[in-house]
Amino acid sequence: MTAMARAENKIEAGGTAHMVAAISKAFREQHQLSQEELGKQIGYTASAVSAMETCAQPASDKMLVKLEEVIGGGLGLFEKARRFVLLDKYPPQFKNFALMEAQAVTLSSYQTYVVDGLFQTEAYARALIGGGYPKLAEEKVEELVEARIARKALFDRDPTAMIELILDEAVLKRPFVSWEIHQGQLRSLAEDAERDNVSVQVMSLERGLRGGHAGARGDMILVETKEHHHVVYMEIEDESILVSDPSKASQLSHRYAKIRSQALSPDDSLSLIERLAGEEQR
Repeated sequence: MTAMARAENKIEAGGTAHMVAAISKAFREQHQLSQEELGKQIGYTASAVSAMETCAQPASDKMLVKLEEVIGGGLGLFEKARRFVLLDKYPPQFKNFALMEAQAVTLSSYQTYVVDGLFQTEAYARALIGGGYPKLAEEKVEELVEARIARKALFDRDPTAMIELILDEAVLKRPFVSWEIHQGQLRSLAEDAERDNVSVQVMSLERGLRGGHAGARGDMILVETKEHHHVVYMEIEDESILVSDPSKASQLSHRYAKIRSQALSPDDSLSLIERLAGEEQR
């Protein structure tokens, strides 16, 4: 990591990262361990421990797990911090929504350009995040990939969340970096579509030929919160909008319902996804 990247990380690190750094250093010193000694026990270099304690490179999720095992003392502080450290790593425009998403009762997403982040494979997420502009440092890419993949916990959460995804057909035909990554993403999408609490539908490329296309205005994510409020999240060019006004959220919900009615059925959508996942690319 460059000195500039370290300096930027120190500035951007959130309160949770600084708290974890302080607690880790205090626990390390309580155990009378040097940074090198702690690093050996948790599988990291002394410089990695130092970077974590100064927030030059905040703790990864894997590091937090090891810190809990080695110096946590059974208190569970590092384990509890994992969720909030990951939240700190999300882009600013997504942080508020990320916590809402993790606690959602229902989640309904319509996406027109890429697979929804909740459904992305690690390789697909890395291709998107690493291939964006302006380019990010490799360490930052890995942080964002880790945070994105952590969102998948929603699939298996108890109590169960009901999750719906509608994808424009173009998403299924738009590769990033390689066809292998793309087909791996399609296979993963097909597997997720088989979950009892998940529904996946595809909006046909030819939908507009039938005289109406309710999804022409772009992406949206509808959320029913744990308090049973209904909100809509939209994002474009690193800017986000969270619509909580009941009348506006209702109008967007009606539009989403129309999008759903115009999309292929879940069974037909799954068949299309599986067919495209199995096609050879030249």
